[in-house]
Amino acid sequence: MKKLGFTLGLCLLASVSFGQKKAVSDALKLAKDAKPNFAEARTKIKSALENEETKNDAKTWYIAGQIEDLQFTAENTKLLIGGQPNEATMYDALLNIYPYFTKAYELDMLPDAKGKVKPKFIKDIKSTLRANLPYYVNGGAYFFEQGNYKRSYDYFNQYVEIADSKLMKEGEKQPVETVVDSSYIFSNFYAAVAAVASGHDHTITVEAIKRALNTDYKRNDLLQYLADEYKNAEDTVNLEKTLKDGLALFPKESYFILSLVNIYINSDQNDKAIEYINTAIKNDPGNAQLYDVAGRVYESGLKDYAKAEEFFKKSIELDGENAETQSNLGRIYFNQGVNQLDTANNIADVKIYNEEKEKAKDLFRKALPYFEKAYQLNPDASDNKMALRSIYYNLDMGDKFEEMDKIMNGNGQ
Repeated sequence: MKKLGFTLGLCLLASVSFGQKKAVSDALKLAKDAKPNFAEARTKIKSALENEETKNDAKTWYIAGQIEDLQFTAENTKLLIGGQPNEATMYDALLNIYPYFTKAYELDMLPDAKGKVKPKFIKDIKSTLRANLPYYVNGGAYFFEQGNYKRSYDYFNQYVEIADSKLMKEGEKQPVETVVDSSYIFSNFYAAVAAVASGHDHTITVEAIKRALNTDYKRNDLLQYLADEYKNAEDTVNLEKTLKDGLALFPKESYFILSLVNIYINSDQNDKAIEYINTAIKNDPGNAQLYDVAGRVYESGLKDYAKAEEFFKKSIELDGENAETQSNLGRIYFNQGVNQLDTANNIADVKIYNEEKEKAKDLFRKALPYFEKAYQLNPDASDNKMALRSIYYNLDMGDKFEEMDKIMNGNGQ
């Protein structure tokens, strides 16, 4: 009786194992049917993927990937013949293929009982993935245009992962380097852009940008994205390094120099800031913005107003239509005028008072044309209006003062 019970147990075990293996075959049949039932096929294969008897079988994972590929192909065929596919279903299936095939590949490369590796599915897996690669680019573009950047990242990223994978190089007689074609470059770049745009995890985004930098495509943009990532993460060490790398490659790109200067200004390293600005000016002497920034550092950081005046003037010489620079130079004279007026007001001798006050007026007169130009270029800036009203008052320009006073109080034009 004991022997019979043991035999029945073995039969039952074999029956369960056979049932799970049959479920794998049945799942594929459901997906391949003239009227495929992909939902039922997924249910059956999911069960097999979780069952102890079949979850470590490469075939189970290979069939799971095949089912996804069959659904993708069914929807994509509608598109190819001018029909209307269910794009969400189509692209979901496409994204599901590779994870299943990756697991199938891992299991397929395990040695058998005799220690030999005899893969059965790798050739077909590589063929399927190679045929589908262009559609990952389509999927990335599809979701990017919809503004679903995180989903877009998934497709561009998976394109690159497949192209770079050990799986795709398996079985080749010669070492195979990743083919760096336009689609590979495009997918690398837009995986990074989509990661940035989606606000993806910092580590993932940084990795995507660094990977894209290896393709030597739009490095200027990518280094700016990388710097912004480090800035948002408050990683000042990597931020400074990235900005220096960017400046070395693109010495005329104002983003890198201005960001570096900003770091040094905020850390009271004004001499270092000037050093970098001067280097940038040598590389790009026609850049008005660089002279303007130098003027600000000399004014606010180093308190060297003569140098600030010199650089602001040079900036205006190169670009006279920048409201901020006009206002900056006007401010140099205006602030000196205010200080001079305070000095005069503390003098009791009338003659000396009038002489010192006249010096203040001379400075206000020098400031006037720059603030008027700044106001003309940007009439909404409150600082320009306040400065002009004060200048008109101190220069006894009553009509102009009243006009500006009305404007500031909302009664003027």
